[in-house]
Amino acid sequence: MATIPVTRLPNTSIAAMKCPPGTKMHILDLGTLQVDESWILRGANASALSNKNPKNKRRDLIDLSALIEYPGVGRTLFETECAENIDVELKHACWAVATGADLGVHMGHYLLLESLNWNTFNDSHLEIFQGISLHHLPGHTPELCGMQINLQRDGTFIWTTDQFHVGENYELGHPHGALARDHNAWYRSLNTVRRLQRIYNAKLIFGHDKIVAMEYKNAKSFYQ
Repeated sequence: MATIPVTRLPNTSIAAMKCPPGTKMHILDLGTLQVDESWILRGANASALSNKNPKNKRRDLIDLSALIEYPGVGRTLFETECAENIDVELKHACWAVATGADLGVHMGHYLLLESLNWNTFNDSHLEIFQGISLHHLPGHTPELCGMQINLQRDGTFIWTTDQFHVGENYELGHPHGALARDHNAWYRSLNTVRRLQRIYNAKLIFGHDKIVAMEYKNAKSFYQ
């Protein structure tokens, strides 16, 4: 097996490795969904005495994934998002469960967990390949993870996934609305990402911020 050259990131307070030369990161646009802003920003669309029936603002959100080409490993897809025929599949799945026609998304014998080759981790940070790490970021959901990738030429990117659906969640420290699960954990994860961003001078790709994602996607066909 070929030896991967080790390159350290400069000016960081902790040891960090860059991905080997030849690593590429593609940003995939998988479509758009629209939501009420109250889902992604706490207090959004709330009424006031002076405006008891405000117009509910809605937001276009992007579904996106990272396709990483890694020397000696191949292609890795991070964030699978929605299938092309989700409208058909999900509609019937929800109808079946809601009406009691089905007890859930699958019967027990359809999915034998012991046959799946899952690799889990229980640390707060895990380097899966040289220069690519997963960070545990609970808050939106208990086991949510973000990804950090340290590229040779274009620097460090942090995919925040649903810890921050849109830029305001991070930049303003404005938590989710109805999508938040654990308020205190969310703020701890916010501080974790802010620290990582500062240490690595990282660029952030938020979970569903269409404007930010398209700026990066339109700037280059891939990053390396």
